[in-house]
Amino acid sequence: MLMIELKSTAFTDGDTIPVKHTCDGQDISPLLNWSTPPEGTKSLTLICDDPDAPMGTWVHWVLFNIPCDVTELPEGFSVERAKGELAKATEGITSFKRRGYGGPCPPPGPAHRYFFKLYALDAKLELDKGANKADIEKAMEGHILAKGQLMGKYKR
Repeated sequence: MLMIELKSTAFTDGDTIPVKHTCDGQDISPLLNWSTPPEGTKSLTLICDDPDAPMGTWVHWVLFNIPCDVTELPEGFSVERAKGELAKATEGITSFKRRGYGGPCPPPGPAHRYFFKLYALDAKLELDKGANKADIEKAMEGHILAKGQLMGKYKR
């Protein structure tokens, strides 16, 4: 599988996510940018989750049908406030039972890992804004051209 380089100006891979992007701060998404997806890409999907949550993987953000020519999500991104090409993306339902970014908010104890995963797809996903991570992963099967990942940590 081809790789996409996924980065943030807020933290580097494996580092601590700044408080600003967590429930202890402003709870806004970090700026994310990525390398140009491969030829044939029709849409991008972003999933952010925490596999270290006590009750199983906790989904913090799902964003799909991001236009293929977009290579950056600004800090504090929300589809509702987006303009231009980014307004065509769709935010799905997270483990917080709502759409949009929900920052790290682990229970006290060891640091949790938060994986931001970007997928380049050879199709647009035929899903509505009520879709969750499981729906999106099922719809992506057989359509992934490339993947990028950025992991940050946070503890309270």
